Amino acid sequence: MPDKKPASLYRMVMPGHTCPYGVKSLYLLKKHGYEVSDNHLTTREETNAFKAEYGVETTPQAFIGEQRIGGHTDLRKHFGQDVLEAGDTTYKPVLAIFAVGLLLAIAVGALTNWSMGYFIVLPHFISITMVLLALMKLRDVESFSTMFLNYDVLAKRWVPYGYIYPYAELIAGLLMLAGIFSYLSIPLALFIGGIGTWSVFKAVYIEKRELKCACVGGDTNVPLGFVSLTENLMMVGMATWMLVVMLS
Repeated sequence: MPDKKPASLYRMVMPGHTCPYGVKSLYLLKKHGYEVSDNHLTTREETNAFKAEYGVETTPQAFIGEQRIGGHTDLRKHFGQDVLEAGDTTYKPVLAIFAVGLLLAIAVGALTNWSMGYFIVLPHFISITMVLLALMKLRDVESFSTMFLNYDVLAKRWVPYGYIYPYAELIAGLLMLAGIFSYLSIPLALFIGGIGTWSVFKAVYIEKRELKCACVGGDTNVPLGFVSLTENLMMVGMATWMLVVMLS
């Protein structure tokens, strides 16, 4: 069996703190077949002395042979992994929410032995996704409302709407999922979904602005456009379907 390739790692392992990026770096090196010399920096003084010696600002620091690769992010790049840089856009948060929403909708259908039919997966998916998206916004309403003000036509005119929106989306989604108080959930979803649809369409497709979407909160780099438009159209579509069913 051929000898494993040599690598060395310097990471903080102190009585009250073990650097998680150091643990991840150790795993990455071993995963890629390296024999790792795992060097622990056990005090703040030892860590500072190491940084000064190598002229680095952070730990961990990985070396392959005599070459310093760098920290955990640098190591991931070295092994060809995708690394999201500051300012990069990504759809992963939205895709994760939509996927979980669909799985939860299927789980609800299975839990009820599909007593309402398989078609119910779609409205359940929409209402559950509304709840999950509202939850993401409610993590930091202040940050969400700031990003929301960049494009929402009502929030620009009336700032409190940016704070109200996540709660309105949550209430509408929960009521739709439960199938109760349709007289409240339908107009609420039509109102926020309609304004949202026009706001996104106006900002992206008429004014051609490149903005970040506040749909999953105010701390993500999801581009404004198709995803946010889909979110709002889903609300409008769900409310319209419920209204037709109620009136028929």
